[in-house]
Amino acid sequence: MISLDEVLKIHSILIEKFGGSTGVRDKDLLNSSIHRPYSTFDSNDLYPSTIDKAAAIIESVVKNHPFIDGNKRTGYTLMRLILLSDGLDISASEDEKYKFVIGIAEGKMSFDDIHSWIKSKTKG
Repeated sequence: MISLDEVLKIHSILIEKFGGSTGVRDKDLLNSSIHRPYSTFDSNDLYPSTIDKAAAIIESVVKNHPFIDGNKRTGYTLMRLILLSDGLDISASEDEKYKFVIGIAEGKMSFDDIHSWIKSKTKG
């Protein structure tokens, strides 16, 4: 699991490198977003696979908008970190990645759509 401190550091690095405003807009939404992939019910993981977890975190961070700025960048980075932790990564063009993240932000992609895209673009 990625800790809150790690997420804040990642966000700070992304803002420093690519620009934007720093800061958390809603700490509760941020906590909810980063814990969602590891949620359980009746001792069962709600998102059992790595791709499930990756889809959950990008959807949550991008749609919940917990940061003042940089939600799409941070969500995408966290998704990749979850994939990389299991030896997986995304194989897609920059344009495909951009359209994917914008589709999430605009509400055009459901969780199942996000999951399918990640699964179809994952190598490892």
